[in-house]
Amino acid sequence: MKAAVIDKYGGNDMIEVKDVLVPSPGPHEVLIRVRAAAINPLDWKIRYGGAKILTGSKFPKILGSECAGEVMETGRKVKHFNNGDQVIGYPGIRRLSAFAEYVCASEQTTFSKPKNITFEQASALPIAGLTALQSLRDLGHIARDSRVLINGASGGVGTFAIQIGKIFEANITAVCSGTNADLVKGLGADRVIDYTQKDFLESGEHYDIIFDAVSKRSFGECKKALAPTGIYVNTLPSLSVLLNQFLMGFFVRKKAKSVMVKPNATDMEWMKMQIEARKISIVIDRVYSLEQVSEALAYSETEKAKGKVILSL
Repeated sequence: MKAAVIDKYGGNDMIEVKDVLVPSPGPHEVLIRVRAAAINPLDWKIRYGGAKILTGSKFPKILGSECAGEVMETGRKVKHFNNGDQVIGYPGIRRLSAFAEYVCASEQTTFSKPKNITFEQASALPIAGLTALQSLRDLGHIARDSRVLINGASGGVGTFAIQIGKIFEANITAVCSGTNADLVKGLGADRVIDYTQKDFLESGEHYDIIFDAVSKRSFGECKKALAPTGIYVNTLPSLSVLLNQFLMGFFVRKKAKSVMVKPNATDMEWMKMQIEARKISIVIDRVYSLEQVSEALAYSETEKAKGKVILSL
């Protein structure tokens, strides 16, 4: 099978699409014929070696941590999937391997694909979709009429967050460039701040939740824009956030939290229901072939993508 492989950490020149052996599923795993895989910022950070504590130093490595496709083979203890089922797979950050024609994933992190979306759209759900859901619901405690600001609202996570926020009947302020204003308004944003023209921290507004989906503004900066009991959530753990979350959080009213996405059947079923009810749409900016994986990662690294960047296999 073809796969996007690195033999050491580094830049895009480290990636080679080459033939490797098709993996065999373990007792609790399914073998998926990959039809699409989503690109995430995590992928190029891993390629650089930015997550060695999770990915280790054993090579070669096949990049990619989420995909969608069809079940080709099931392990002997798999109970809920059969050959031919259309699924979403999350092999995970430690295992990777989604940028390939075939990948194995645990039954626990394999989920039924919503019927009304493509494989390309479905591949974006485990990381971007659930990051948005778990950030707003579990960490931000979003509720009806919550005042929510989303920084990076036109990106992969941000476009999900706007729509999830509206499902919870919150008031959404979207921060993005002016060129993406129509996109985020179309997804339901109540207000748009063009960061190229105005700093949202200088607006004088206060928010119950500031969700920094691109982790560009620190908790220290954002404190002044939080309501008295407001919550700041980002996607990249920092020392100040971890101190607040696990130590000082008991003594201060304004909270800071970092999301570590946990794909699970309950949350994926919730996402599936919203998608099939047409309450959430998946925004895709560009689709590349597996052979164009270096170009896809380079485009993701510009941090200018509107929604998701996808590999189609």
